[in-house]
Amino acid sequence: MKNFIITVIMLLSLAMSQTVHAQWVVTDPTNLASGILNSANEIVQTSSTVSNVVKNFNEVKKVYEQGKEYYDKLKAINNLVKDARKVQQTVLLVGDVSNLYVNNFGKMLNDKNFSTAELVAIGNGYAALLNESTELLKELKQIVTSSSLSLNDKERMEIIDRVYKEVKEYHSLVKYYTNKNISVSILRSRKQNDTKRVMDLYGSANQKYW
Repeated sequence: MKNFIITVIMLLSLAMSQTVHAQWVVTDPTNLASGILNSANEIVQTSSTVSNVVKNFNEVKKVYEQGKEYYDKLKAINNLVKDARKVQQTVLLVGDVSNLYVNNFGKMLNDKNFSTAELVAIGNGYAALLNESTELLKELKQIVTSSSLSLNDKERMEIIDRVYKEVKEYHSLVKYYTNKNISVSILRSRKQNDTKRVMDLYGSANQKYW
């Protein structure tokens, strides 16, 4: 049976050898997952405490940009054993939910097909989905870092597999949520003969959404 503690140590050891920028070396690789989790939590908290939709987003974007280096750093790590990679992929999925939220909602704020009330609702929807994802990541973090002997390796991996699948479902739901909102804008723009403007706003990478 694979020893999960060993795989985690390998994950952290591999992270230690990476760099974010040419002049900055990570000396505490355990901060990678914690950084992504903390950033996502702050985004959720900011979303719920700032009432003005534009001011809200500007604060959310600021938090996102501060935490993005952790996401980029963790994403750059390669050649992990299977168990450690599952942990890495779970953390990255939560980071990508933040990415989908910030990048797409930022475009929606410049889309005149949405009313202010609709934008508030859309932003709250993103925040709620991100919150559910971060709660799962907290559970994963507790399992990975716990020194309790109440769980054996098999039980830990079963929990990690479950959390990964649930986070992946939320990630897919966020993509679907984004697609549906963009589709609403596309339908409205067609009625106004303004499709090109919306297509240009969301870009070719999102054309599959409609």
